Amino acid sequence: MSGPAAPTLAMTLLSLAIGALGAAAAWRLGAPAWVLTGPALAVTLAALAGLRLGVVPLMRDACLLVLGLGIGAGVDAEAGAAVLRWPLAFAVLSLTVFATLHACRLALERGFRFDRRSAVLAAAPGHLSFVLSMAADMDCDVARVAVVQSIRLLALTLAVPFVALAMGYDMAGVAMGGGAPMAAGPLALLTLAALAAGAVFRRLGLPAPLLLGAMAVSAGGHVSGLSPGAVPQAIMIPAFLVLGTLIGTRFAGMPQAQFFGSLAAGLAVTVIAVAMAGAAAVPVARALGMPAPHVLTAFAPGGLETMVALGATMGASPGFVAACHVARLLVLSLLIPLSLGRSGARS
Repeated sequence: MSGPAAPTLAMTLLSLAIGALGAAAAWRLGAPAWVLTGPALAVTLAALAGLRLGVVPLMRDACLLVLGLGIGAGVDAEAGAAVLRWPLAFAVLSLTVFATLHACRLALERGFRFDRRSAVLAAAPGHLSFVLSMAADMDCDVARVAVVQSIRLLALTLAVPFVALAMGYDMAGVAMGGGAPMAAGPLALLTLAALAAGAVFRRLGLPAPLLLGAMAVSAGGHVSGLSPGAVPQAIMIPAFLVLGTLIGTRFAGMPQAQFFGSLAAGLAVTVIAVAMAGAAAVPVARALGMPAPHVLTAFAPGGLETMVALGATMGASPGFVAACHVARLLVLSLLIPLSLGRSGARS
């Protein structure tokens, strides 16, 4: 699969315009998490139609920074007591990741004729950059693995809000920077601190460093009372829209034949992943006293940034959702090489 051209300002403006139209259509139709799902679907369709789309890195980074600040503002002092109960969720999540990887691998091998190593990598519930680098190193079918993984990310973004609706969760009260807005001075100081934290997190090799760095700084400011208030909706809603647009631009430059050739495999992996995440989320939610859709968002193997943002639209604990997704990536860092080693021994 040939990669898309480096994004330009014109491509960015076109992509965001399509994303905005998608968001407006999704809002008009009453779709859940419309500001994410609408742009993701609209931009995907436009990319598959052959339009040259992309988002410049500066816009992407600004989006993740704003989302981190806004989501971190949802952390309060009461979240500290809940942290003590999180290890149960991490234990169940680890088992779920293991089961999901192997169930999806079997489905890809037996149902779609993937070779064993490509099946392991395409089945991995997350850690996309790690997966693709290993696929290239091992001479696997990188294009096929990349398409299945991209379809999984898109399908999970679209599916999780509707699964939450099916669980009886009211998605109408979307939490995107609601409440009294933060004053300009504290917001500017938080932004500078978030940039510094993001740089540190990047040096430490953490995933989504700008998002997690901004979340950490914002959460600290709100728990301590130094930066009360929410990030204004006038900033948060465009940031969500940019994130939804970014999801769709993954398909820029992808031939339609390649997409449709792997669509069934990608959807099969998604169905298995959502089913297993949902089955694990319900008992954990009862044990922790959380709404099941909140735990589903923490367990669903979508992109870290996207799932944290989706959790924010549901009012889920930002720290819990982010911690679960970071834990999932850590588990996969160990599990994928082990699974590939076993597959090599058997082949």
